[in-house]
Amino acid sequence: MTPNATPSTVVSQPRRIERLIVGRPTSDGAGVKLTRLLTQDLQRRLDPFLMLDAFGSENPDDYIAGFPNHPHRGFETVTYMIAGRMLHRDSAGHEGLLQNGDVQWMTAGSGLIHSEIPQQEAGVMEGFQLWLNLPARDKMNPPWYRDIAHAELPQFTTPEGVAVTVIAGESHGVTGAVTREATAPTYLDLHLPAGTRFEQALPASHNAFVYVYRGAVSLGGQAVPVQRMAILANEPGADGVRIEASEDARVLLIAGQPLGEPIAQYGPFVMNTEAEIYQAIQDFRAGKLG
Repeated sequence: MTPNATPSTVVSQPRRIERLIVGRPTSDGAGVKLTRLLTQDLQRRLDPFLMLDAFGSENPDDYIAGFPNHPHRGFETVTYMIAGRMLHRDSAGHEGLLQNGDVQWMTAGSGLIHSEIPQQEAGVMEGFQLWLNLPARDKMNPPWYRDIAHAELPQFTTPEGVAVTVIAGESHGVTGAVTREATAPTYLDLHLPAGTRFEQALPASHNAFVYVYRGAVSLGGQAVPVQRMAILANEPGADGVRIEASEDARVLLIAGQPLGEPIAQYGPFVMNTEAEIYQAIQDFRAGKLG
């Protein structure tokens, strides 16, 4: 926990909203109901991010079956639990329990078999899963993962009272739990009291978006209502983002450095060429993942 942060660098030319995205209701795993915010058609625009799912329900029928064994290769997953308990296991022998506010950062790399099963039969289950691409040079690295308890996540409060959790990257002098050289991801969870604003410096070349999961905010005078994702424009000279809240709000701010590499995806495999996808399928069928 970091109680104090260095003063923010003033954002002089904040980014504007390019467009607002309404998530697509879908289901995954063994029938878990969720909202897919970052879909496959946005992967080039929001490179290096491949997918963002939001899940949240008080109805156990929407989540109780979980995500039984499934493979991954070629990217990273970041699971952020807002409420509930999720047990994960993988074919490398790792196991852990994610609870309120915890994060799991998993690098699938060359491949593994993974499962995520709710550890509750009632109550709210809520969270997010982000898929982050790996550069071609790292796609076949050995799998890696880290469970990060909420209390271990770097956190600070701005002088205005905005509570910030720094999952990845850097904010106001506070370094996040995870950093990556190739994609340089920024992943912030922001709790903005009514009447406050938050500024975050971002390179103009980084792709960035904001997702509002409580309340409402505005960026550059344009409103972003709850359960909307705002893609931020990449404009020369823009030096960051300014988020203003007229009511209590909670948002995710996510940004990263584009890889600019070809993307070939078949379900849970994300590589650079179709030949690599065929190889991933063959390896999976031959029992070579994990």
